Amino acid sequence: MKKETQIWTIRIVVAVLFLVSALAKIAKGWIPEFPFIDFSPNFAISTFEVKQLYPLGFSEGIAPYFSRTLIGIEFALGFLLLHNHYLKKITIPATIALLGIFILHLSYETFVSGNVGNCGCFGELLPMTPVEAIIKNIIAIGLLVWLWKLLAPDAKSNFWILTTVTLGCILGIFMLAPMRASSLGSTTNNINFNTINTSIDTSFVANDSNATKETSTEVKDTIKTKSVIEETIKAAEPKPTKSGYAEYYADIDKGKKIFCFFVPGCEHCRETAKELNAMRKKYKDFPEVRIIFMDEEAEKIPEFFQFVGHQFPYKIIDIIPFWTKLGSGKDTPGVVYLWNGNVMKFYDGIAEKAFNKKEFEKLVNQPYKK
Repeated sequence: MKKETQIWTIRIVVAVLFLVSALAKIAKGWIPEFPFIDFSPNFAISTFEVKQLYPLGFSEGIAPYFSRTLIGIEFALGFLLLHNHYLKKITIPATIALLGIFILHLSYETFVSGNVGNCGCFGELLPMTPVEAIIKNIIAIGLLVWLWKLLAPDAKSNFWILTTVTLGCILGIFMLAPMRASSLGSTTNNINFNTINTSIDTSFVANDSNATKETSTEVKDTIKTKSVIEETIKAAEPKPTKSGYAEYYADIDKGKKIFCFFVPGCEHCRETAKELNAMRKKYKDFPEVRIIFMDEEAEKIPEFFQFVGHQFPYKIIDIIPFWTKLGSGKDTPGVVYLWNGNVMKFYDGIAEKAFNKKEFEKLVNQPYKK
């Protein structure tokens, strides 16, 4: 292969690698019906921040700036590798340095947590384990070192080309995915809560002392019996605690509840909700279902409930608070079985921890075991 062909082959391969990496970080995933990428910058970047940056210690205030800047730099390096301005002196060393930082981070992550999960290099579009990403980055560095040796010294270059492309890419990402203030602004539907009347009839027969004494005794016996029953019931239930979800539903920590994390356009979320509705119809005392939806494609909520066949009480919260409340390392659909605020079971994602209908039916119908 001719030297010039080698040079351009390496430049194109590494440039495409960076451009695809940047594009993947602003993509939601693949559209199931078609082989097209579903771009959703705010959703994808917020997901990247919560799943990749928060665990590294980035605060909610810094993460949005860092994520957009990083993606902009990846785009810029992809474009600049195809330009000759300061290619050997600045662009290639900067690209190698960035890949080196990625390798150090991924190596530490693998050492601490093992080779598990998605490294986030290609967002949610192309999941990759940390070790796979390390190998990919080492190969890229090798190609760049080879390219650096093949290249002649830089000819006359324009430094403003570098700064303009870099700043333009970064600003473009900020414009494409403008930052939104995190809020718990929510939309709720009508919720009917059942109230149990536990009052005791303490009416007395007037002007009849014997009747009064008898009634008084009956009332005391009734109170005593009620107290014994309540103590028996309490002994058969977990002690009340706070689940952390009361900010969304005030009654969530009372009795048995099912708290769900759903995305309106998620097919797996819809299937899970439909299975919960089937169980609700099957069992008379099935726990009440409460939902929080991610504010992504919220216009699909009516379509969601149409598919499910029943409208559960729901609220809508912003993307980042949604992921934060769902928990680090967890994915949708999320189903939490609560009993007096105690988390009895937490299903999430579509892998080994995914919602299991048969297991859940047994779980909600079995008595409490300490």
